Amino acid sequence: MTVPFATFRTRIRDESIGGPNPFRWEDTTSDDYFKGKRVILFSLPGAFTPTCSTYQVPDFEELYDEFEKEGVEAIYCVSVNDAYVMNAWGKALGLRKVQLIPDGSGEFTRNMGMLVAKDNVGFGMRSWRYAAVINDGVVERWFEEEGFCDNCETDPYGVSSPQNILASLRGAQSTSCGMNVSQGPLRTA
Repeated sequence: MTVPFATFRTRIRDESIGGPNPFRWEDTTSDDYFKGKRVILFSLPGAFTPTCSTYQVPDFEELYDEFEKEGVEAIYCVSVNDAYVMNAWGKALGLRKVQLIPDGSGEFTRNMGMLVAKDNVGFGMRSWRYAAVINDGVVERWFEEEGFCDNCETDPYGVSSPQNILASLRGAQSTSCGMNVSQGPLRTA
């Protein structure tokens, strides 16, 4: 399965702008992120949320070098948040290796079939928690948290953890194996 094409509105630091906010808008596409390399993509419900900020993103950052040893060239986190929020979150977490992708409109997440309503916690439309190993734009392995549904009462986490994905890449028995691509991560919207 091929990752859907999307354009992400990002904010890039540009010192030539000067002033207290030296950033400019830049469109980055899914091809820019996924074509010609083997990467990890993981998605989560929102920036600054407890599980995401305490465990998932910091653990991917900490294990980055271990993923490189398994042939992973980049690790991306996508969330249905705007570029301002994602940049502030990355700065607050002190990220240096994991790259954050703002999917403010939810276009990419919708086309991945992973957009869910989270009105029950005041979020609106957000991403279900999942991860994938993507090789040249094609999903190689898929890790989706159980219970996919709108307004889920829980926030399951484990299948898409960096520890589980790393174990899968190393060929170890993981807590919940990544799905084969033939099982298909995309849902019909």
